[in-house]
Amino acid sequence: MQRTRFESIGSYTPETVRSTEDLIASLEVPRSLDLERITGIKNRRVYDSRPDHYESSFELALNAIDDCLRHSDYAADELDIIISASITRTRGKEIFCYAPAFALMLGNAIGATSARHFDVSNACAGMMTGVLVLDRLIKAGVVRNGLVVSGEQITPIAETAVREISQPYDPQFAALTVGDAAVAVVLDDKGDDNDEIHYVELMTTADGAEHCLGMPSDRSTGIALYTDNRAMQNEARYQQAIDRMSTFLKETGRTWESEKYDYWIHHQFSAPAIEYISHLTEQHFGTPMPQALNVMHDYGNTASTSHFVVLHEYLAQQKIPKGSKILMIPEASGIVSGHLAATISRLEA
Repeated sequence: MQRTRFESIGSYTPETVRSTEDLIASLEVPRSLDLERITGIKNRRVYDSRPDHYESSFELALNAIDDCLRHSDYAADELDIIISASITRTRGKEIFCYAPAFALMLGNAIGATSARHFDVSNACAGMMTGVLVLDRLIKAGVVRNGLVVSGEQITPIAETAVREISQPYDPQFAALTVGDAAVAVVLDDKGDDNDEIHYVELMTTADGAEHCLGMPSDRSTGIALYTDNRAMQNEARYQQAIDRMSTFLKETGRTWESEKYDYWIHHQFSAPAIEYISHLTEQHFGTPMPQALNVMHDYGNTASTSHFVVLHEYLAQQKIPKGSKILMIPEASGIVSGHLAATISRLEA
């Protein structure tokens, strides 16, 4: 069986920064909710809305692809497949595209006209889903390489929330946590001991809604607000994901200790919630957790792109030594959980 790897990574975030404080100050209701304290999100990047520089999902994705291919040994016309995984699919102001496939339009724009193409949509687990599908395609010998990309112009839901929130406590407060970003990764069949995607697994649970415990959330993005009351932090949902990973490790002859993860990256939705998940996981496995990598303080929740925005930022700051083993943990509406483990040495940003 072919061994897959992350061959290159690219990212793009808009230049405009908007703070949580500024968003909250724009509301027309009493602002007693300390959203920054609850979520750990201070700033987020927001798309350029100027007509001559408009940054739709499409433009954001193209910028990430360009960054990715600058670090790749593959030219665009050498890609076997392109998979687009974004929640948002805007191409121009207020133009949301369902067809043709976003992957087709992106491929044509970069000159990958012979590449296969399709879109996947799995909420904030979109990029992880695209990587899973491409990993399987390579291992099955269907393709040799491919690109997974997501451009998320998602802050319009925050703009809508600012206009519509009419009560001090409203489910749309969750929408105020999002930020715009795009990422792209190339995978190929040249994995080895220094560069390999060891496994990527996802699970969707039909009964996940019963674990929400009345938590206000934005169903379109899988974002939830978290208070200091741990009973409100979806413990049953988190424990279900931990139990599933425990089962996977046992079924494949692994243990948490034997995997020797150097770092782990969670979906960037709430700093207190991530800390609580770490606490539950440490309790379950009875061992200290790897170092958590987070950028939500500066970028917010960037939906399907969040894990790879984190990875790219830490690589750019040269804070991930070559040969590190990374564990990514998704959280998405649906409800989707899972894990991706990879050793990386080649990646640069």
